[in-house]
Amino acid sequence: MEPQQDPLYGYFSAVAGQDGQISADELQRCLTQSGISGSYQPFSMETCRLMINMLDRDMSCTMGFNEFKELWQALNGWKNTFAAFDRDRSGTVEGHELQQAIRTMGYNLSPKAMNCIMKRYSTHGRIPFDEFVSCCVRLRALTDHFRRRDTAQSGNATFQYDDFIQVTMSV
Repeated sequence: MEPQQDPLYGYFSAVAGQDGQISADELQRCLTQSGISGSYQPFSMETCRLMINMLDRDMSCTMGFNEFKELWQALNGWKNTFAAFDRDRSGTVEGHELQQAIRTMGYNLSPKAMNCIMKRYSTHGRIPFDEFVSCCVRLRALTDHFRRRDTAQSGNATFQYDDFIQVTMSV
């Protein structure tokens, strides 16, 4: 399918520059105008930066249409997962709901790791959708970086210090 025929192209092209790329602030505008966050708060600039970084293979700090489509698919998955665990429809999930949501996405984290996530993303024990997406983006990006280095798929990876800093600071 030609990009111009894709229904998502309208959202993308409305904010993309001459270069056919979108930056974090353009992504924020695009996602807000598209209504993908539904009744939840629009995505913060920090979450938009994280989303671009997750898919920024050429390190341009921008996103092309193919990356945007990949992000859109991931966002819809995360939105559906969030909605499934936001049982009281408060627009937030609690710690035990977050743990279940993360598990259903295929991550098997220790109680200590979950505690770190809760401390980082929750306010008074509740995680809003924007923070949930930030968490999902970081989990995906860090897991992708880890898997590239865990060539034996043993659950262990070796990082040089500078490589570790680059990985963790880019997400």
